[in-house]
Amino acid sequence: MALVTSPNIADPDDFYAELLALHHGRSKEESDAINARLVLLLANHIGDRQTLREAFEAATLQERTEP
Repeated sequence: MALVTSPNIADPDDFYAELLALHHGRSKEESDAINARLVLLLANHIGDRQTLREAFEAATLQERTEP
């Protein structure tokens, strides 16, 4: 399964609002823990190790290109 990096979320603005609401009123530590659990849940859902490696690479590439 190849990693999809093109826009693929229905109603992306609504998704982003839900993601922000998930963290609203929480401490940084609580938000970090939620993010860690969310990453593990989604990684488990994807399941394919090669796709997950592609996601690791894509995430680090973006990090390296940010100012």
